[in-house]
Amino acid sequence: MSAQPARIQRPLPPKPRFAGRRAQPLIIRLSHWINIPLIVIMAGSGLQILAAYPSFGQRGALYKWYPFQGDAPPSWLRFGGWLAGARHWHFAIAWFLVLNGVIYLAYAIATGEWRRRVFLPRRDATNAFRMFTYYLRLRKTPPPEDFYNGLQRLAYTSAILFAIVIVLSGLAIYKPIQLYWLAALFGGYDGARVVHFACLVLLTLFALNHIVLVALHPRTLVAMVTGGKRG
Repeated sequence: MSAQPARIQRPLPPKPRFAGRRAQPLIIRLSHWINIPLIVIMAGSGLQILAAYPSFGQRGALYKWYPFQGDAPPSWLRFGGWLAGARHWHFAIAWFLVLNGVIYLAYAIATGEWRRRVFLPRRDATNAFRMFTYYLRLRKTPPPEDFYNGLQRLAYTSAILFAIVIVLSGLAIYKPIQLYWLAALFGGYDGARVVHFACLVLLTLFALNHIVLVALHPRTLVAMVTGGKRG
């Protein structure tokens, strides 16, 4: 009897990078839900602080481009009761918010989660543009997507960048003398106040847009509670 030729063992295809991992891992979900009350308190107390001096620019040399000089935010948006109380809340909660953000970023980097969440122009720019035209009804069908579409990645990445800038500008306002070099990056104390407030407005717009998109795609809310399906 002739010996049968040995079978060639073909290597198995590599498993996907995120195989077996839930769409929304536990750390991501916890960070997301913890952020909500922290950001609400930070925004409300920040507006209460702004109400003590609801203008931008030095006294006697206010910025002419800002149309709401002297107009305090509505009382129902403010939190903290008075200037000192709002400052206590703002600076106390800020450290919890920063810690939560550091844990989120550390987890995303250590596990590679950032690869499927962060906007990468070469990968996502075309998809984001096509998704934008789809929302404007200029395109009949949405472009293909994997974990997130390009527009979602752009929005989430922008929110992270806004959050980093708002922390840095907040530190420049908090310690403008000790951190003079940081304040200088924003054009001084008054410039840091403008950047800080502008980032709050941008994050608010992101949150409103996020709520609308969740209402249009409720499955994303379910995944953020349960973790979603495993990959």
